[in-house]
Amino acid sequence: MKIVVTAAGPELDSAVDPRFGRADYFVIVDTETMEVRGIENPSKTLGGGAGVQSAQFVAGEGVEAVLTGNCGPNAYATLEAAGVNVYTGASGTVRDAVEALKSGAFSQDGGANVASHFGTAPAASGAGTGRGTGRGMGMGRGIRYMDAPEPAAAESRDEEMSMLKQQAAALEEQLKTLSARIDQLGKSGD
Repeated sequence: MKIVVTAAGPELDSAVDPRFGRADYFVIVDTETMEVRGIENPSKTLGGGAGVQSAQFVAGEGVEAVLTGNCGPNAYATLEAAGVNVYTGASGTVRDAVEALKSGAFSQDGGANVASHFGTAPAASGAGTGRGTGRGMGMGRGIRYMDAPEPAAAESRDEEMSMLKQQAAALEEQLKTLSARIDQLGKSGD
C-alpha cells in the first residue's frame, strides 16, 4: 500500500510532524517494500488554505492513506473526497508510524480530530504559520516555532501524553536543524 506520513524531514527516521497542512515534509512509503520518497510540502507557508492544498497535493500522489498527528476538517473532507483514508495520532519516527499501521495499531478516523487552523498561531506572531522569524527583509532562513497543544484538545491522559510526545519529537528535530545551521554559520565566519 502507498501511504503518506507527515514528517519533519524526508526520511524514514525523521520525526512525525503532528500537523497535516503545514507539515514540513510528506514522506511517501510503500508499506510492502518500505521504499521511500520524501517531498517538501509546497503548501506549508501558505497564508490560508494550507490544509486543502496539502490534501490535494497528497491525493495527486496516488496514495491510499495518510498518517499524521492531527488533521483539520477542510483537509479531512478533501482527502475523504479523494478516497484517501486518514489515520491520526501518529508519533515517533516515520518508520514507527508505518510499523504501527502495519501491525493494526490505527483505525481509520471518522472525521477531523482538530479544529480549523489548529496548526497556526495569530499572524502577528509568525509562530506556527511557516513564515518564520529571522533576519528580516526576506533574507535568509526564518525559524518556525511549533505551537503548544491546547490542553482541552486531548480527551484523555493517554491522548495528551501522545500529543506531548509528538511535539517533543518534532522539537528535537527542529533543535537538530538549528544546531546544524549554527555550526554552518560558525564555520562560514572563520
